[in-house]
Amino acid sequence: MAGAYDDRDGKIWMDGRLVDWRDAKVHILSHAMHYASSVFEGERCYNGKIFKCRAHSERLIESGRLIDMEIPYTPEELDAAKYAVLEANGWSDAYVRAVAFRGAGLDMGVSAARNPVQVAVIAWEWGSYYGDAKWEGAKLDIAKWARPDPRTIPVQAKASGLYMICTMSKHAAEAKGCSDALFLDWRGNVAEATGANIFFVKDGEIHTPLADCFLNGLTRQTIIVLAREKGITVHERRINPLELPSFDECFLTGTAAEVTPVAQIGETTFTVGPVARALSDAYEALVRS
Repeated sequence: MAGAYDDRDGKIWMDGRLVDWRDAKVHILSHAMHYASSVFEGERCYNGKIFKCRAHSERLIESGRLIDMEIPYTPEELDAAKYAVLEANGWSDAYVRAVAFRGAGLDMGVSAARNPVQVAVIAWEWGSYYGDAKWEGAKLDIAKWARPDPRTIPVQAKASGLYMICTMSKHAAEAKGCSDALFLDWRGNVAEATGANIFFVKDGEIHTPLADCFLNGLTRQTIIVLAREKGITVHERRINPLELPSFDECFLTGTAAEVTPVAQIGETTFTVGPVARALSDAYEALVRS
């Protein structure tokens, strides 16, 4: 079992060069530490190929733009950094994390226009995000926090600050013996889990919340395409939580989650059924092709 994340052998890419894992440090007065001025990407490498590598690099840059932070690298440079990290650590199957953040500089208030934007790329070997739930079905709590109105924050940015309620909600769920938590949005409709998008199946058709107040995940988009290629009807719509008992299956999607079936949300149970399994198999074949 690997040790703490700050005490490992290996290499991390920071601001244009590879450094020893234990030397990848930032100053305590980095703006991101105090004001969450940070964006990131989670990616997976399968058989030496990062799935949707360029799309992730482009989204990192766009997330930075959305929070008024210009990332000082091109998509091509970010792609190269990711593969350099994988090569330096000798991994062909790994999770890849790219992060951009405002570091320490001349500003230490809310404004940080004069502080440098730093970028790092890290990778590590990571199995199934939900453990045995990958095959048995995850159990979800219902979070007390809601996904915010998009007028309050740029919801299409993969910004660190947006994950604060995710951490709190996942901790609360785990304390109840659950794998994760389901968020409703500020209107009371079903939104997503703490780090994954959610899908439901009814009468062989898929229903998934409109991505109008949360991140439209790259895995989410991929699964919608795969489903439609299989002739499965996909409805992107607002879903009232009172509808949950009417669905046959439920599953989560995300880079870390991949395709994970859900067995229970609150008191509602679901079958780990054929649609989720078929799409999980199709996704696995695609990312390893």
